[in-house]
Amino acid sequence: MKDRIKIGLVGVGKIARDQHIPAIDGHPGFELIACADPNARIAGIAHYQSLEAMLDAEPDLAAVSLCAPPQVRFSQACVALAAGKHVLLEKPPGASVAEVAVLAEVARERACSLFTSWHSRHAPGVKSARAWLANKELVTVMVRWKEDVRLWHPGQDWIWQPGGLGVFDPGINALSIVTRILPRPFFLKAADLYTPSNKHNPIAANLDFRDDRSTPIRAEFDWRHGDEEIWEVEVTTTVGVLRLAQGGKHLQIDGKSWDLGEEREYSSLYERFAELISDGASEVDFSPLQHVADAMLLGTRYSTAPFFH
Repeated sequence: MKDRIKIGLVGVGKIARDQHIPAIDGHPGFELIACADPNARIAGIAHYQSLEAMLDAEPDLAAVSLCAPPQVRFSQACVALAAGKHVLLEKPPGASVAEVAVLAEVARERACSLFTSWHSRHAPGVKSARAWLANKELVTVMVRWKEDVRLWHPGQDWIWQPGGLGVFDPGINALSIVTRILPRPFFLKAADLYTPSNKHNPIAANLDFRDDRSTPIRAEFDWRHGDEEIWEVEVTTTVGVLRLAQGGKHLQIDGKSWDLGEEREYSSLYERFAELISDGASEVDFSPLQHVADAMLLGTRYSTAPFFH
């Protein structure tokens, strides 16, 4: 791009520091000029207590990246779009499916780009997996997404509150991958949700999906797994078995590893965001969130031991 896009970051938490800030700094088309967070700040960057204060003080801002918890994302996005700013939404894009659909319409009315940024879809193995599966007949799909909540969300209460998703916060990454790579849409048939007796959201979940050809698609999510993460998708077809591991960083087909290059999920996100802004377009997909909403609606709930950080 000839002129760098001046961007502001809202929510300076772990994901912003680990991923968004390095990705923005490494992209020649963006310039991070401000951040908004009531508690945290970025050294050397203008800091504001709220998004509204940042927008008032920084008229040159063209875009904002929203990394605060999903419960407040809708109101923040509405403020940014009303101010004529392009908006990137960290996953999940909202606390409900309907509010994301509303944001898409608001962005269209304001002629702003809106990007629901499913970062796991930008893992290096996802594009190749999608291409290989495009003309295959599926037999079964198995998804395992298991990790330790204390490692990834230490002391964070918002994930257990309504809209915070619980174990679906990482599980939605798996759903974003399978909705991208499978050749046919699918829907939920049944779910078991395991919720600590002192929390609102599940700490584990087993989901059973089907497509229109009755292909069994199983997903198992668990936040009690321990230090060694399992982030894998295995697709058995009539001609071979595809396996994505480490969240899509590794791809094997019939046991043979593919050369995928380096992992650059968030760098790729900002490349796509820049393209959307340049093209005057939006990319809004809430299908992974729809599957979570369906699980909350259809799932059988089981109470488990209380959880303490």
